[in-house]
Amino acid sequence: MELDRLDRDIIAALVDDARATYAEVGQLVGLSASAVKRRVDRLRESGAITGFSARVAPEALGWTTEAYVELFCQGKTKPSDIALAVAKFPEVVGAATITGEADALLHIRATDVRHVERVIERIAAETFVVRTKSAIVLSRLVDAPSGVVRNETRLIG
Repeated sequence: MELDRLDRDIIAALVDDARATYAEVGQLVGLSASAVKRRVDRLRESGAITGFSARVAPEALGWTTEAYVELFCQGKTKPSDIALAVAKFPEVVGAATITGEADALLHIRATDVRHVERVIERIAAETFVVRTKSAIVLSRLVDAPSGVVRNETRLIG
């Protein structure tokens, strides 16, 4: 689906405040509430908007430590096998296959460094994992909402 400027502006408004009414979004983008609703419905049907959710500070849930873990896998381990294995761990909040030496990169959130260590030990015990390489996050410098790319004037998706 091709998104025009109004679609992008509506998405930016909803990323900023998913609880905003159609009238409030309409005021921001210069449309009536009913026009915003029609566009949001179309954006949902097309899959451009996949849902609405609350953003919760991980610290509020006790997840005060985060790490990135590179996975180095045996032979031709399929991405679907990696995904299936790491999905078992609630601490893994993101995972992707990557270029470079590692096969995958995991984003882990945990209660403390010892918790991160236990998670890495359990992941490293998976049959296809040859080794891991990890980095603990010291401070988060930029934290844009998931799925949104920022530019100088507005959010774009």
